[in-house]
Amino acid sequence: MAGHHIPHFQNDGGHQLIEIGVKEFMCTGASVPYDHPHIFIDLGHDSEKVCPYCSTLYRYNSSLKATETLPAGCVFHVKAA
Repeated sequence: MAGHHIPHFQNDGGHQLIEIGVKEFMCTGASVPYDHPHIFIDLGHDSEKVCPYCSTLYRYNSSLKATETLPAGCVFHVKAA
């Protein structure tokens, strides 16, 4: 699967709900060092799911791009060493 990128989302703000524009993604919890194991979540036919680690509710919003969230700022970016 070279070239396939799965978006990663974080919840530094402690939001109960984060709307996202994809149905397959990784939840990281919060930023390092407060993250949890980065887990793959697949919404499948559902429109929302709760992360089993941090209890963040993720809801699919078809009007958002893969790099957008509501509230804004919940896309996880890997920082270079």
